[in-house]
Amino acid sequence: MFAIDLTEKVAVITGGTRGIGLGAAKALASAGATCVMTHRWGSADQEAIRAEFLEIGAPEPMLEMADVSRTEDTQALMERIKEHHDGVDIFISNVAFAAKTPELSDYRKRSFFKSLEYSTWPLVDYVEVINQTFGRYPGHVVAISSDGMDRSYPGYDFVAASKSVLEVFARYMGSHLAESGTRVNVLRFGMVATQSFEAMFGDELWEFLEEEGIAKEELLSTDECGQAVLALCSGLLDAMQSEVVTVDRAMAFEDNLMRRYSRWRVGRPKDE
Repeated sequence: MFAIDLTEKVAVITGGTRGIGLGAAKALASAGATCVMTHRWGSADQEAIRAEFLEIGAPEPMLEMADVSRTEDTQALMERIKEHHDGVDIFISNVAFAAKTPELSDYRKRSFFKSLEYSTWPLVDYVEVINQTFGRYPGHVVAISSDGMDRSYPGYDFVAASKSVLEVFARYMGSHLAESGTRVNVLRFGMVATQSFEAMFGDELWEFLEEEGIAKEELLSTDECGQAVLALCSGLLDAMQSEVVTVDRAMAFEDNLMRRYSRWRVGRPKDE
C-alpha cells in the first residue's frame, strides 16, 4: 500500500545465493538496497543471479565467496565492502549446516560443533566484524531460524539444536545492542521448499505430505520468506527488540491430531 525505499542501504546476507537467502536478497534489492551475498566455492550461478536482479530492476549485487565459519574470510569480505560503501545497514544471518542424524548413534561431537560453527556463531562474528570495520553496528540484524526445535523433523536434530542456540544469542544480543540503535530479531520459518530441504528429507516427505492432503504449494516459498525479511527490516512488520517472529502458512494449525482425524473420517465409508 506504500513504497518501501531502502535506496543507499547495504545489506549483507550470508548464504545469499540460494534458497531463503536469495529470496531475502531479492526482496531487499527490489526496495533499492545493495545486497552483498556470500557463498562458498562453486555454490552460486552468478550469471543467473545477476540476471534475476536485472529483471526486477534492482541494484547489481555483490556476490562474494566467503566461508562464514572463518573469521579471516569475514574480515576480508568487510574490507572489500569498505572499498565501495561506508557501512552495513542490514545483516541477515542465514547459513545453516545440515548434518543428518537419523539415529542416536549418528550423534558426533565434531558434527555438532561444526553445526554451531556454521549455523550459530556467524551471527556474533559478523556483527562484531562489521562494527570493527565500519565503527558502527547494522541498524537491523535478523537471524533466520526454523521451527525444528518445537516440531520434530526426522534427522534434523543438530540443525534444531544449533538454531536454538542461535535464537538465544539473538535475544541476548538485542539487549547488548539496544543502546546502539540496532534492532535484533529472529525470523522462524516453518517448512520451506528449498534445495536444502529436499536434500535433507528427500522424495519420501513429498509422498507423505501428499497422502496427508498437503500440497507442495502450501509450504512457504523462498520469495515469501524474503518478503517477511523485507517487512521486518523496513518497519512494515513491527517487532519488539529481540522478539522471535514465526512465519508459516498455518501449517502448525493444519498439522495436528484432530485435523488428521477429520481427514480420516472423510475417507471412511458412511456405514462404519
